[in-house]
Amino acid sequence: MKTYELIAPCHFGLESVLKREITDLGYDVSQVEDGRVTFIGDDEAVCRANIGLRSAERILIKVGSFRAETFDELFENTKQISWEEFIPVDGKFWVAKAASIKSKLFSPSDIQSIMKKAMVERLKEVYHVSWFEEAGQSFPVRVFLMKDQVTVGLDTTGESLHKRGYRKFTAKAPIAENLAAALIMLTPWKHDRILVDPFCGSGTILIEAALMAANIAPGMKRGFTAQRWAHLIDKKVWDDSYEEAREMVDLSVGVEIEGSDIDPQMIHIAQQNARLAGVDHLIKFEEKDVGRLAHKGRYGFIITNPPYGERLEDKAAIPPLYRKLGERFKSLDTWSLYMITSYEGAQQDIGRRADKNRKIYNGMMKTYYYQFMGPRPPRDETGMKKNADRK
Repeated sequence: MKTYELIAPCHFGLESVLKREITDLGYDVSQVEDGRVTFIGDDEAVCRANIGLRSAERILIKVGSFRAETFDELFENTKQISWEEFIPVDGKFWVAKAASIKSKLFSPSDIQSIMKKAMVERLKEVYHVSWFEEAGQSFPVRVFLMKDQVTVGLDTTGESLHKRGYRKFTAKAPIAENLAAALIMLTPWKHDRILVDPFCGSGTILIEAALMAANIAPGMKRGFTAQRWAHLIDKKVWDDSYEEAREMVDLSVGVEIEGSDIDPQMIHIAQQNARLAGVDHLIKFEEKDVGRLAHKGRYGFIITNPPYGERLEDKAAIPPLYRKLGERFKSLDTWSLYMITSYEGAQQDIGRRADKNRKIYNGMMKTYYYQFMGPRPPRDETGMKKNADRK
């Protein structure tokens, strides 16, 4: 069975989360860089990583790495890659994306065009043809340039891994599913602790938490580009990987996950999304202003993505909103608050300096993940168990 170097891109700032996920899947991480983690695995690893990783963007098979400061060097080095090991004579192939940082070659469109020409020249020589129909399966390629070092990967995923398939309806500024999952994994929350999101929007954070609690693999209900690469990965390997994921599901898990939003339409959307994800029975949604945030339970978690005030017309409403959240959090004296936002006055309006603060890039937007940690519960009191007795 052939072994590959596999590259898993992720949000900048979340590499440690992804590294831990890959290690937990049983694979050796060979390199961690800004925005991506490289690990060693076989064809089964391609399947299991696509189906099981929560914080990754996609899974790439690393097919080449070289230095290029000119387009001639880019062409010749790309041509040296053994593309025929991956792409059959009828394959449809193209450079889907090129990203360049601190490199002499910086035009994505030119990089894509020249690499495509080099691939064509290589495969023409190998397959002894003068023209490719490209009517077969798709083989998208992605390339990263960092300080003139070129890394080339074959995309096994297709649509980004954040597209789990359950979010048919969204809020105005939805948080990506893989980012939401990573934020949860940056906290000590487990399914036997209370979780509340008072700005739940379309429900993404809570749905991702429920998927974790029920051990539902994020990619279990979707397909991937590499499923059609029968010459590289046997269908049985995919079938076995999906079956492994199905066997791990536990829909009977006991959880206390609650979400609220001031907008009734958002509550309706969140409920629909939770139903599509198969976890609607695990989450309680309620139309409610953050000023009414309260809970009888102890040692719970607030994990939330409140409004940032990015639009000019929204800016005046942001400080009072964060002050309300801060007041309600103060009343929950044993709770922890984890909040992602780009709003610079967040700590001031919450009324407390965060215990930890992590910089995370949400797309091109720089945000901060503020972590206000509450006390640890006594060993015999996780929060949910005793709360159940009080209700």
